[in-house]
Amino acid sequence: MIVVQKYGGTSVADTDRIRRVAERVERAARAGDRVVVVVSAMGQMTDRLVQQANELSPEPPGRELDMLLTAGERISMSLLAMAIHARGLTARSLTGSQAGIITDAVHGRARILDITPGRITEALQGGHVAIVAGFQGVSRESKDVTTLGRGGSDTTAVALAAALAAPVCEIYTDVDGVYTADPRLVSSARRLREVSHEEMLELAACGAKVLQVRSVEYARNHGVDIHVRSSFSWQDGTWVRKASTMEHPIISGVAHDTGEGKLVIRRVPDKPGVAAQIFTAFADANINVDMIVQNVGDDGTTDISCTLPSAEGPRALHLLEHVSSEIGAQQVSFDEQIAKVSLVGAGMKTHPGVAAAMFRALSDAGVNIEMISTSTIRISVVVRRSDVEAAVNAVHEHFGLGGESNPFGESVARQ
Repeated sequence: MIVVQKYGGTSVADTDRIRRVAERVERAARAGDRVVVVVSAMGQMTDRLVQQANELSPEPPGRELDMLLTAGERISMSLLAMAIHARGLTARSLTGSQAGIITDAVHGRARILDITPGRITEALQGGHVAIVAGFQGVSRESKDVTTLGRGGSDTTAVALAAALAAPVCEIYTDVDGVYTADPRLVSSARRLREVSHEEMLELAACGAKVLQVRSVEYARNHGVDIHVRSSFSWQDGTWVRKASTMEHPIISGVAHDTGEGKLVIRRVPDKPGVAAQIFTAFADANINVDMIVQNVGDDGTTDISCTLPSAEGPRALHLLEHVSSEIGAQQVSFDEQIAKVSLVGAGMKTHPGVAAAMFRALSDAGVNIEMISTSTIRISVVVRRSDVEAAVNAVHEHFGLGGESNPFGESVARQ
């Protein structure tokens, strides 16, 4: 059986941890599995490389930045191969391009177009452990090195599992699974035994940092089961897989994101095409927006608000300097002191009253809601960043997510 394992930066942060990873890989290999390992860069290496690049250039060329950042994963894969050799096994380390990971040409956030894992298969057939540098590939047209964005090693691992028809992709990290809330914020947060692809996709998109959003999307689209586990213990973690046909828990968890800001465009003429013009400009600049709210006034104008990553705020404001004059907007502002709190659960689609219960919990905690967005399995609200801890704890407690006997929030919200 082919087993795909992915180890994050904390798991390979130093030589002692790399030895522990080698031990885990050896155990799987000696049990008869054919092992493919995907590794991230060691510790904070990627951040250090980005800092050095910014010290030399305020806007490093994307091609050269990608070439630089892929060095971190290459170091990890080579050191792990050496550690595996020291344990009496053989290993073959491969870069993203050598592993056949073909992407588009968008530097910094490339998307995987195809995988041709011939060299990986060859290594496995030769009895070797195949080690692949995560987070990277090669563009189809220009043959340049590309990177997949933050957390891209997760996507590398899931994509390889799909291409190799592996039954599961094991994601090893510094936490032992997916929790009902961030344990650093909520002391009563409980580890989930299982969560559906759809729920995990919403949790990841709403701020849960355990898995990259695109990796979950890829797993859902290609039917890959993910097992999120700790590289520092041998216990089971959280399974992310297709939802069972049985009755599903109402609520799975609460996620929060303090990395977004709120952009407000005030007193825009209320006429067709204005919103299209604004958001087309964002799309052309590859700026992702999340929640969008439009308030219509009685004087022929409207206010448009949206959330987007805080890091994109300055670029979005710069874009709107040109667009606002064309559309006649009177004021543009960006507020970084906000946070998004989201309640996620596949069961809420058949249980009315969940939104009312969430809003009541926030009201009782004295937390004001600024924006609301929903899907069939998610309710998200924007609150002040200073209120995020109170908001998450209030919602988590109200839905009974922390109880020993109710780790999945199976009871109906207290009305």
